[in-house]
Order: sequence, then C-alpha cells, then structure tokens
Amino acid sequence: MNQTAAAENTVMKKSREEIMQLQREANAKALAKRRLEKGLLIGCNLIMAVFILLPLLYAVSVAFMPSSELFTTEINLLPSNPTLENFTQALVKVPLARFVCNSFLVAGCITIGQIISCSLAAFSFSFLDFKGKEVIFMLVMATMMIPGEATIISNYLTVSRLGWLDSYHVLIIPYLTSAMGIFLFRQFYMSFPISLFESAKIDGCSNLRFIFTILIPLTKSAIGAMAVYTFINAWNMYMWPLLVTGSNEMRTVQIGIGMLDSVDSQSITLMIAGVVMIIVPSISIFIVGQKQLIRGMFSGAVKG
Repeated sequence: MNQTAAAENTVMKKSREEIMQLQREANAKALAKRRLEKGLLIGCNLIMAVFILLPLLYAVSVAFMPSSELFTTEINLLPSNPTLENFTQALVKVPLARFVCNSFLVAGCITIGQIISCSLAAFSFSFLDFKGKEVIFMLVMATMMIPGEATIISNYLTVSRLGWLDSYHVLIIPYLTSAMGIFLFRQFYMSFPISLFESAKIDGCSNLRFIFTILIPLTKSAIGAMAVYTFINAWNMYMWPLLVTGSNEMRTVQIGIGMLDSVDSQSITLMIAGVVMIIVPSISIFIVGQKQLIRGMFSGAVKG
C-alpha cells in the first residue's frame, strides 16, 4: 500500500511538473509573440514617422545649407558646410521679431476671447431654457458651412468703414468667437447633469459664478483642447492679415515669411530658415497640449 501510494505521488508530482513546464513554455511563446508584434508595430510607426516628417526634416536641413549647395546637380540631403547665415539674414532682411510678437499677441488674444465667448454661449445653449434655443443653435452650426472666402470682402468693407484697417482691432475682434468652439463646449457641458445647475441656483449661485467657479474647473480638458486648436489656427492665419494690414508694425509672421521671397536664389534658403523659426512655437504648443487636445475632443462624446 505504501509503495503504491508513493508511486502515485511520484506520478502526480511528475505530472504537475510537466504541466508547469508546458505552462512556462506557453507563456514564453506568448511573451515572445507579443514582443515580436510590438517590435513590428514600433518599426512600422518609426518608418511612417520618418516618411511623414521627411519634408520637415529636409526643410531644417535646407535652413542650415548655403544657397550654393542647394542649387547643384547633386542631391544634397544634408549640408556639407552647415551655417547660421540664413537665420541671421532672415532676421535682418525683414523685422521678423516684430512679426513674431504681433502673431503671439493676436493669437493669444483670439484664444482667450474665444474661450470666454464660446464658453458663455455654450452655457446658454446647455443649461438655460429660452424660446428658439434649438433654432439659434442650428443657425450657429450652419455658419460652419460658409467658407471664410465668401465673407472676406464684406468683412473688409465693414472694418474699413469702422476705420480699423492696419490695427490690432481688425486682426483680433472678427475672430473672438467661433461656431466650432461653441459646439465643443456645448457637447462637453451636455455631459453634466442639469441637477448640478439647479442645485447651484437653489444655493443662490448666479450664472456667471456657476460658470467660473464650477464649470470652468471641470472643463480643463475642453479648455486645453480649445486653446491649442485656436492658437494654432490664429498663428497660421494668412489671407485676412494680408488683406487688412499694410505696415511692418502690424503684419503677422506668416506675411513676413512671404516678404523673404525674391528673385534671387538665396531667398529660398532664407525663406526656409524663416519657416523653420516660425514653426517652432506652433509645434511646441501642439506637442505640449496634444494630450489635452485629444482628451478634450473626445471627453464630451460619451455622456454619463
């Protein structure tokens, strides 16, 4: 009996060891498969990233390249004699620093203005009950289908009659609100229960106090997304500043880059150097705020 029990225990022990060994082998194969899949995915992403960023990387290379190296029969992807002359000449040829300051001021004011105005309008469409609310919201959304080129002449005639040409007013005031911002904030506010607003009203909280003390702290992701989106769009404006400004004191940086272009071959490298300089702020803001942008765009999509 003892020998039979010992033999059974030995068989069971070997069976458990075999099972554990098989489990370890299966786990090792699964881990190797996951690592291989992850490595292939990372490799594909790196290849796509290099392919997508190739124009930008080549622009950076051209910015450090003398014009004599650019206009040759050979393919020069990297500068043989890197130089900072293009950057210094770009800053000397046009008042690029002034243009950058103007763009920062205009883009910053537009961003702050749109956050305030769009949040107030979205609060009205989300929490207040008034006659024709849905119709007005539909009209606001309908303005998104009208291209800016269709209204640019009428807007120009309006600001011209007001005497705003070649001033900060004409660059900032027409863009202090947007239908996209109202829609973004409204969708985010719709995820909040109406009882939150009703409870605040019962406690004697005014509408403005409710917005600035309750809603805004709860909508940081939407504000971050709106700020990044608005700032980049305002920074990249070209047609409207070109139309309404005429002096170097009021021009923005996108107009200043066009002023670097001339008939000589050196202007190509100068213009590329200027583009590299002015693209740094927008890329930096996008990199810093990309998580907020993605979170804000999707946070209001699911209610509850």
